[in-house]
Amino acid sequence: MRGSVLLRRPFLLLLAVLVPGLVAGCTAGPSQRPAVVENDEPAASSPVSTTQAVPLPPLTDPQAPSIDWADCDAQVRARLEPPAVPASLRFSCGEVQSVLDAPDLPGRVQTRIAVLKAGDGPIPLVVLNDIDGESGTLYAAHLAALVPPALLQRFSLVGVDRRGTGESDPVGCVPSDVRGALLSQDPAGGELETVLDAARRAGQQCAIELGSTQQALDSWRTAGDLDRVREDLGVPKLNVLARGEAADVVTAYADRYPGRVGRVVLDGMPDPSSDPGTVLGELATAQQAALEAFGADCAARDCPLGKDAAGVVTALLNQVRAAPPTLANGVQFGPGVALNAVLAGLADRTRWPELANAIQSARTGNATPLAAFVAPLLNGSPLAPSRLDAALATLCNDSATRLPANQVSTLTETLRQRSPLFGGLVTQRLLWCLPWPGRTEALPSLGVAGLPPVLVTSTKADPVTPETGTTRAAQQMTSAVRVSWQGAGHGALGSPCVGEVVRAFLVDGRVPANGTLCPA
Repeated sequence: MRGSVLLRRPFLLLLAVLVPGLVAGCTAGPSQRPAVVENDEPAASSPVSTTQAVPLPPLTDPQAPSIDWADCDAQVRARLEPPAVPASLRFSCGEVQSVLDAPDLPGRVQTRIAVLKAGDGPIPLVVLNDIDGESGTLYAAHLAALVPPALLQRFSLVGVDRRGTGESDPVGCVPSDVRGALLSQDPAGGELETVLDAARRAGQQCAIELGSTQQALDSWRTAGDLDRVREDLGVPKLNVLARGEAADVVTAYADRYPGRVGRVVLDGMPDPSSDPGTVLGELATAQQAALEAFGADCAARDCPLGKDAAGVVTALLNQVRAAPPTLANGVQFGPGVALNAVLAGLADRTRWPELANAIQSARTGNATPLAAFVAPLLNGSPLAPSRLDAALATLCNDSATRLPANQVSTLTETLRQRSPLFGGLVTQRLLWCLPWPGRTEALPSLGVAGLPPVLVTSTKADPVTPETGTTRAAQQMTSAVRVSWQGAGHGALGSPCVGEVVRAFLVDGRVPANGTLCPA
């Protein structure tokens, strides 16, 4: 195999990155064990950390905000994926004008940033999501239904579609058949050259269609968009909640504008380790653990998959390997697409019953419900742009180092032996950025000094931002305090216990003890 491969500093798989991790014994005060919130009781009973030198900034009502909000409730609901959002929540939409500011882009080209407001609280809380997940506006709509109602009495959630995503001048540069090829490689075997060829085609087409704007899609410049949003919201400090890989945008913001950082919650963080063997080895092992957690939940509900979800998925991959159905878009539903769909479903715990039914449907010959989990990456249209295109551009522009392709091949074989189900899947994304221009600018630092406390939440079995990686990232932040939910799925805000910790932090300014545990 020829070529070399870009490896992103906090490496994030475009579909799923999972490393389960047992919570380290973080201590606060004289206790040798982490604080535990029992039975999802309010976290106010947890000890408060007294080690922070910089206090949380006070909450400030907006002064002269300039965003023109318009009712968009019906349009938002038409775009939302499951689960449904209560009718009592109403949504307003607006936009902010920012500057692309690419390295080779002449002039100051404007770009449109779409924003959504959910809730009536006076203080805006900006909400960001992973670049390959649902857009920030739609995530904020779903999040508004999850957070404690008391949070929405003080804050309104302001979802932001990151540049190139959703309704923020979306990127669409990867041909549909190439998207299918990137996601279709059989994780159990086959040459990685197939994925590498698809990556070349994607990179070439994006270079042609994006031109000078190609390198304008990254976390550093997206942080500039956030500051424009902050200005137009009329607040001196940015109060922000970011899930998963979106934490990179917030840490870049702290690097660029440390004096404008308000109250920050990072719900999972990418692993900052530069060792792909460690990151991907833990990833493959933890994806298996997440599937087992799904299986246990499935068995408890007496779902049609029985007790052995991993065995059922393995059998399904063998089934579609022998006779892959063809989807409506022409992509074959082989084992690569099928396993990517399963991982996408594992990320959203609220959709686990739907995922179980979809897997059962695929076993009986109807792959359409399971394919729906990966459709947002495979398909693209002017009204619903593919999530893969902007994710590919952003994550590749955020990449800093290269890994020789022969090492990818060796690592793939090693991980396949260690984890037969997921080991061959996790390394494929190492190839996706190969044709992309290498990053020449320095990456933002996690260790920005002088910040107020930053609340970092982790999930024991998170299929997008693994807990071990989140822990490593939090340890590099001088003011981070971490709270661990002992559950499964992407992000911890579905836990009432974590939701109360976040509410107390944002609304009351209570900083929990570092290492506090919230039970599953």
